Amino acid sequence: FELLVQIGFKEIEVGFPSASQTEFDFIRSLIEEDRIPEDVTIQVLTQAREHLIERSFESVKGARRVIMHVYNAVAPVMRQVVFSMSEDQVIDEIAVPHARLVKQLAERQPDTDWVFEYSPEMFSSAELAFSKRIVDAVTEVWAPTPERKCIINLPSTVECSQPNVFAD
Repeated sequence: FELLVQIGFKEIEVGFPSASQTEFDFIRSLIEEDRIPEDVTIQVLTQAREHLIERSFESVKGARRVIMHVYNAVAPVMRQVVFSMSEDQVIDEIAVPHARLVKQLAERQPDTDWVFEYSPEMFSSAELAFSKRIVDAVTEVWAPTPERKCIINLPSTVECSQPNVFAD
């Protein structure tokens, strides 16, 4: 973290705090020891699951500026095999409620300057029309403006095929 700050990075993804106690503790130490320069924004990653989002918000309590990056899978194989859900169900039961939760939890920490980021995980394996629908649904909840933007990350999930597919 300190090397990234020295190099000049202004936005640094510091972890996946709900994934392990080690990552949670690391993020807490950055905040509690006041090791984050005023001009640096930290970012944390969380899956769109209620308890994981709540844990992520706990980890960044007291930070000046945070990018809260939430994701959920959108590829057909995940919808059909893992979730057993239709496109509408993934939007209405996973993406939208968790986008609302992110917004609500951020409102409870008004001293932090929040930026929201959403990733339709496995975007590169999903239908473009569905990806657009789910991104639109999430951004409708967050209601970004030119002054308070959100970030949309469209991940290229290389491990789903050989790297030359994406290079081509």
